[in-house]
Amino acid sequence: MAELERKDIQGIVVSAYKHLPCAVFLLLRVKNAQPSRTWLAQMATEVMASEAKDETLSINIAFTYSGLKNLGLGQDALDAFSLPFQEGMAAPYRARLLGDNEENAPTGWDWGAPNNPVDVLLMIYGKDEATLNAALEREQKALPAGGVELVKILSAQRQPNTHEHFGFADGIGQPVMAGTGNKQRQLQRTHHATELPVGEFLLGHPNVYGVIAPSPAVKAADDSQNLLPEIPADAAGLNAEAGMHDLGRNGSYLVFRQLAQRVAQFWQFLDKATCTANGASNPGARDRLGAKFVGRYKSGAPLVLSPEHDNPALGNENNFTYYPKDPDGLKCPIGSHVRRCNPRDSLGPDPATALNSANRHRLLRRGRSYGPPQENPLVDDGAERGLHFMCLNSDIERQFEFVQQTWVSNPVFNGLDGEVDPLVGDLLRGDSIFTVQAEPLRRRVEGLSRFVVTKGGSYFFLPGVQALKYLASLRS
Repeated sequence: MAELERKDIQGIVVSAYKHLPCAVFLLLRVKNAQPSRTWLAQMATEVMASEAKDETLSINIAFTYSGLKNLGLGQDALDAFSLPFQEGMAAPYRARLLGDNEENAPTGWDWGAPNNPVDVLLMIYGKDEATLNAALEREQKALPAGGVELVKILSAQRQPNTHEHFGFADGIGQPVMAGTGNKQRQLQRTHHATELPVGEFLLGHPNVYGVIAPSPAVKAADDSQNLLPEIPADAAGLNAEAGMHDLGRNGSYLVFRQLAQRVAQFWQFLDKATCTANGASNPGARDRLGAKFVGRYKSGAPLVLSPEHDNPALGNENNFTYYPKDPDGLKCPIGSHVRRCNPRDSLGPDPATALNSANRHRLLRRGRSYGPPQENPLVDDGAERGLHFMCLNSDIERQFEFVQQTWVSNPVFNGLDGEVDPLVGDLLRGDSIFTVQAEPLRRRVEGLSRFVVTKGGSYFFLPGVQALKYLASLRS
């Protein structure tokens, strides 16, 4: 396997920037192409690539379809991007597919809807608030007047011990991109690592099928400075011809969804569902049912390995499968969040085939929580909090959208009937129920409501560094 072209890969692909706990995301709109490209040329020199690690500050940048178009990218090149990226997350068909209806509908989004689009995502990560604020002020001042317009600023951070706002440890089960050197670290941290080909996450490289992940290209004549690599004849893919220049190489599609979490509503529901016969709260039963919804305890310990009680010693454990230990969901419910998001070896004619199939739909997650921690999870304090869900993939349809539609919001997932993911599933596709498998009798929890609401979102293209320079060099 050839070594990664780290100088050309933006840093967020290889690193989740856990060493930089403070983050802010600027959503921008291109108003005038020429000053925007001048600004982008400067940004290309500031973007953090994967070749090094900065202990203080890192900046990355991505673009929507409209952003690339407004920068002046030609229509031939725009047409070479994947259809989901071209259409956008808020397109009616894609909104239906993702379950963005009722409260989740794009018409109610704070950003990303057709009436409030964004063109550019500028991601800034800092070691502390002072560093982050200084960088934010500098980058805002650098925006060219009349060229790039600020749409919204989204603040983010990591919760203590990487727990999300419902209180559960997050970010445990992640695949590893081959060539990054992250496999050994993942093994040490979680005792498991699924290493996948580069082309699962970066365009222009072989994917799990052994074919080049389709990558947008431009005519050689349009790249007079030869900033982009030429596509060799034996590597010409679905979207490019031999001899053209590869705009997508070392880039990725970045999915961004702002998800507000209704923490009090979630825990109040669990509290009511587990109260004693006289109506008193039962904290132990409440926490256990919450763990059943998620598939892990708050510590992160998987139910498959510790079905009766939490075991913090297993908090980072990810070395497990479902078929040999829990084929019927008696330990970890079949419809639980983590089981739906990664069924591992549980769906298919045999465990090996099922595991291979599941690994064709994996994502590199790069999300961050936002909003203040809730002091009492049973009391609504009125503050907005949630998750800036971010993931990287080379095929939006086969990876992100497949997970959302075929696993998360599938009412007949793995033999269930009328159930979707209890946390983020599309309730309109099911009966608002959740089944806890058990012997001799199962338990059915009814009356689920939306505990997570979509507040905004877009599909972005995260270019390689050379592609950034190319976009800055455009002339229209």
